[in-house]
Amino acid sequence: METDELTAILREVRERVRSSRPASSGPPDLMPLVHARDAAEAKVASIGTVNPRRGGPLNWVVQQAKKTIARALDWHVREQVEFNRHVMACVQSTLEVLEEMRNQSRELIEETRGLKDLRTHWIDWSAEWEHKLLLNEHKLLRGLADLNAAMQHRAGLAESGFQNQMKLLHSDFTAALERSGAEIQRRLWGDLERIRLDYERLIHAELHVIRQRAAAASIAAPVAAAAPASAASAPAAPAFDYGRFAERFRGSEDYVRQGQRFYLPYFAGRREVLDIGCGRGEFLELMRESGVGARGIDLSQESVDLCRHKGLTAEVADLFVYLADLPEGSLGCIFSAQVVEHLPPDRLPEMIRLAASRLERNGVLVIETPNPECLAIFASHFYLDPTHTRPVPHALLAFYMEEYGMGLIEVHRRAPAMDSQPSLAALPQDFREAFFGGLDYAIIGRKL
Repeated sequence: METDELTAILREVRERVRSSRPASSGPPDLMPLVHARDAAEAKVASIGTVNPRRGGPLNWVVQQAKKTIARALDWHVREQVEFNRHVMACVQSTLEVLEEMRNQSRELIEETRGLKDLRTHWIDWSAEWEHKLLLNEHKLLRGLADLNAAMQHRAGLAESGFQNQMKLLHSDFTAALERSGAEIQRRLWGDLERIRLDYERLIHAELHVIRQRAAAASIAAPVAAAAPASAASAPAAPAFDYGRFAERFRGSEDYVRQGQRFYLPYFAGRREVLDIGCGRGEFLELMRESGVGARGIDLSQESVDLCRHKGLTAEVADLFVYLADLPEGSLGCIFSAQVVEHLPPDRLPEMIRLAASRLERNGVLVIETPNPECLAIFASHFYLDPTHTRPVPHALLAFYMEEYGMGLIEVHRRAPAMDSQPSLAALPQDFREAFFGGLDYAIIGRKL
């Protein structure tokens, strides 16, 4: 009985709401609720205040008594005040949600106004779907019939030609197996031959290193005594502004730095890298970007000051004296770009010997210098620098490096001459590559 009464009450409320809010009238107006909220907040704010009265002694006594009573009852009404505030916060949140729902309802109403009648759309779509379904059913049955015929035909062909195909497969498999066996045998012998050659090279390199170390130990004292003379014979710094000279004729720092990125894989994960002839510090900056510890030496105080201004580690030093003062095996890698062509020819073997002796086992030595195989350097590059002595062929550098315990020599031609002299493209390719290849070359060796 109570359930029936409750259902009747809910039905009556629903009818009243529908009669007061027709479906086409749009989202409800929230302003009455906002005004009620504001009035309730004003009531909450006035809790605990004393009503004003006209002046006079009696009014003062009454006001003081009311204030005393209000302070005394503060502990009693504090929870009520907090409850009222939370209720107002809840009302505020409800208003915000209702406002958001009101906006969404408005957008939904705007979107649904342009839609056609759903029932008409459903009837049209249903008829079109049934038509397509019928067509697809016909196509499927026709395809199944064709497939069944094709399968029967192939089954007949397979039964008649199965033995012939098996014979062909057997013969092909036998031939492929024979070819694979011969190829595997050829590769195996090739691998064994390469391993034998590698072991022979390793034994030769180790014997060579032992012989070089014995010779170096026997002449260590005379070399140490002759160190001042070596320093005296090192090339002196030029009297002109070499920094401006390098900027004009070698290229900007960014150009040089981009070219030297080629060497980054050889220095990855290394420690104690030394840049001989660090110049403006392009390579040291690359090492810092890669997280590799590096330091540089140069004869130019101006170049060293520029490197230090960039936060790089550099000092003015003669390479022969600096290397001679380092302990053997104390460096992980040595990099030297555009330096060896400045040295007297009789000092070059000493530089390679000192560099090799200061590298740790498997340490890397990288030297970049003008390529004398490229005739273009003699026309417009090499003799432009008055501090150059003579170009160094890569075969000579490779011999020195092998002589002093370096192995796994690599030579890379750098800076193609045709990039700076496009007219070389008119020459035949084989002639151009032989006599006008890279303006520079890099020779890379590892300490055995």
